[in-house]
Amino acid sequence: MSSQDIPVEKHLPSEQGDAHHGVVSVADDPFADPGLPVHRPRIQDIDERAAKRSERTVAFLFTLSMLATIGFIASFVTLPVDKIVYIFPIGKVSALNFALGMTLGAALFCIGAGAVHWARTLMSDVEVAAERHEIAAPAEVKAQVMQDFADGARESAIGRRPLIRNTMFGALALMPLSAVVILRDLGPLPEDKLRKTIWAKGKMLINQNTMEPLRPEDIVVGSLTFAMPEGLEEDAHDFQMQIAKAALMIVRIQPDDIKDKKELEWSHDGIVAYSKICTHVGCPISLYEQQSHHVLCPCHQSTFDLSDGARVIFGPAGHALPQLRIGVNDEGFLEALGDFEEPVGPSFWERG
Repeated sequence: MSSQDIPVEKHLPSEQGDAHHGVVSVADDPFADPGLPVHRPRIQDIDERAAKRSERTVAFLFTLSMLATIGFIASFVTLPVDKIVYIFPIGKVSALNFALGMTLGAALFCIGAGAVHWARTLMSDVEVAAERHEIAAPAEVKAQVMQDFADGARESAIGRRPLIRNTMFGALALMPLSAVVILRDLGPLPEDKLRKTIWAKGKMLINQNTMEPLRPEDIVVGSLTFAMPEGLEEDAHDFQMQIAKAALMIVRIQPDDIKDKKELEWSHDGIVAYSKICTHVGCPISLYEQQSHHVLCPCHQSTFDLSDGARVIFGPAGHALPQLRIGVNDEGFLEALGDFEEPVGPSFWERG
């Protein structure tokens, strides 16, 4: 039974003499001050050797937490994903998952256990009662709070017990490394994959409908042709990822109608090749208006002018479509003269 369960009596001055005998119980008045029990010092408060034992116990728990965190990282790096082990009485489990769970659990438990043991044995356990006041405290109360905080920090012995302080800081510093390591499971680093496609000098332009190489005479004014790089097979495991960056749309414009000088230089006899991937959120562009040379993204209506460097003239897209420089090889087929000069698709923060 706790002290709160024991009826406590408080003797108050009574104006009614012996009628109430001057006694008010907590049961009669729940707001009556029951008082605080007499403080009894702990063994650590009077015996420095006991305090040192508690200090070493707390430091030991924090050190175990650090070792468990290191074990977590080592398990993540060294254990294969597909290794299965038998753990009694659980049964067959993934060795990696079991090791990660045990080490991370031990690291968190030891930090918590160390903090609890520290608070129960070495920090001040004197209870202080104070009346409630308005939320907006006066200046003297604020000063008292700051003083109480300073006293609490001093009584916590964190300054006098560097072994606890240093091991606690070590455990708390290492613990976030577990989360950083887990981020590796998000997948391989993109490196420069977002900046490049499989287009390269000499790769022929393949018609996506006929799967045949394109000749200049196959592209007529007013038509919109979709192409992909030579050597890209539809049944390849990475086809969708590659075509998502390398998809191309080809139109023929009268050279006199091309306003952008660079676009004219990178074309072949008015045939221009641009990325099919919208620079807003990556939707495939599929609508072409012959008279204005505008292409429209069906997702959010971003509109690009293919006669003027594919610049944005309407919609939320942030920049023009990248152009692919093309030419004709010795066999008379259209070919790429390199990769796109800039990343295709939506902008990303590393783009610069």
